[in-house]
Amino acid sequence: MHRRQRKAWVLELLAHPQWQERLPELLAVPGEQVLGGLFAALLSPEVQVRWHAVTAFGLVVAAIAERELERARIVMRRLLWSLNDESGGIGWGAPEAMAEIMVQSPRLAQEYANHLRAFIHEAEGDYPDCYLEHAPLRRGALWGLGRLAEIRPEYVREAGPDIVRELRDPDGPLRGYAAWTVGLLRLAEAQPDLERLCGDRTRLEIYRNRVLSTTTVAALAHEAHTALSPAST
Repeated sequence: MHRRQRKAWVLELLAHPQWQERLPELLAVPGEQVLGGLFAALLSPEVQVRWHAVTAFGLVVAAIAERELERARIVMRRLLWSLNDESGGIGWGAPEAMAEIMVQSPRLAQEYANHLRAFIHEAEGDYPDCYLEHAPLRRGALWGLGRLAEIRPEYVREAGPDIVRELRDPDGPLRGYAAWTVGLLRLAEAQPDLERLCGDRTRLEIYRNRVLSTTTVAALAHEAHTALSPAST
């Protein structure tokens, strides 16, 4: 299969109604041969395909890391580079893909979680200088922190103050993803902000358990508020 054909095949697989059942097909191909298609899928006009690509990135690159860690590091560095102004691109989907890779690969989480935290850390400090000023990109980073908090919260807790700050951001989806994440991390200091957000009817999309759904900031804030209540601990 030529490279162009392989890319089209990856896109077709991720758009298929039974895409999850077909993931073993993707994993049966050497990861390096499907990366081009996965990068293309991150830029698909179909939002479902973009999110399916995030899931696939995690599985494919984690498998590469098991065989040859340095090749997986190259993919992570390529995703990081796509978010750099000098890359000439915008890096759509890169923070989300990095997060899903770290969910699947503990070794890569250990090495790159500080970059994911840095995407929402505005002040100078111990993090790399890669704060994402563009809100739509920062949404991806905050979703990524939430996703990582589901499986490896120890790599996210250090970003707690930055996540709580995002609860007050003018951007609605950022507030929603922050609410989701503070609930996962059980950040008690977020309670006052969560109470305020329980009246925020801003709508947003969130990808959880491999399903994309529409919700509101209020619903996510209420979910987090409930998680922080004494009865749930």
